Amino acid sequence: MSKLLTSFDSAIQQIEDGATIIVGGFGLSGIPEKLFIALRNKGVKDLTIVSNNCGVDDWGLGLLLENKQIKKMIASYVGENKLFEQQFLSGELEVELVPQGTLAERLRAGGAGIPAFYTATGVGTEVAKGKEHKEFDGRTYIMEKGIVGDFAFVKAWKADHFGNLVYRKTARNFNPVVATAGKVTLVEVEELVGTGELDPDEIHTSGVYVQKVLVGSDYEKRIERLTTANA
Repeated sequence: MSKLLTSFDSAIQQIEDGATIIVGGFGLSGIPEKLFIALRNKGVKDLTIVSNNCGVDDWGLGLLLENKQIKKMIASYVGENKLFEQQFLSGELEVELVPQGTLAERLRAGGAGIPAFYTATGVGTEVAKGKEHKEFDGRTYIMEKGIVGDFAFVKAWKADHFGNLVYRKTARNFNPVVATAGKVTLVEVEELVGTGELDPDEIHTSGVYVQKVLVGSDYEKRIERLTTANA
C-alpha cells in the first residue's frame, strides 16, 4: 500500500496541543522545512520538541518559537537563536540540555524499544542531577531514558511509495535515528521513485518505520553562516 500523501496540512492533522515531536536535521542541514511550515500554520501549542538544536530565529524550528508554540525543548545545542534565549530567560520556554552523543543514543534506544541505558557522559555535572547512578567495574554511570515521540518529522532525499528512504550527504545526520523513534513518522522528500527503483543496498531507513511520505519542492536549504575562501 502506498504511504504517499499529497497535502502537508492533512499530514499533520492528527497533531494536537501538548504533543511531543522529534525532528531530524543538524542546524539547518536536513531539516523538514515544509512540515515545520505546516505546523506553524496549524498553530498547535504547548509542544515538546526534541531536536539537536532549534535552528535560527526566522527559519526551521525558529518559526514555531516565533509563534510561541513550543513549551519545552530537549536539545544538545541552543546557541544560534536569540528568540530561544529570550524565551528561556523569561521563563516562557523550558529547556532540557542533553549531551549530543547521549541525545543520539536516547533516540536510538527509544526506536529500538530500550527504555533506558547507562552512560558515563555527564557524571559529576548538572546533567547527572536527579538521575540514578550505578557502578560497573569500578566506574560510575548515570541512567538515561530512551526517547519516543508522538510524531517524528524527517527529511530525506528520495523515497519509494513504501517509505524506504535515502538521505543525501550531511543531511543524513539525526534523521535515521529520529525516523525510528516516532509513534507516527512523517517524512518529506525531494524525489519519489517507483517501486523497485531503489537498490536495497542504497536504502538507509526501511519503510517499516515510516507511516507517511510527502514530496516537497523549492527547498531553501539555508546555511547558518556562509564562509568562503579568500580570493
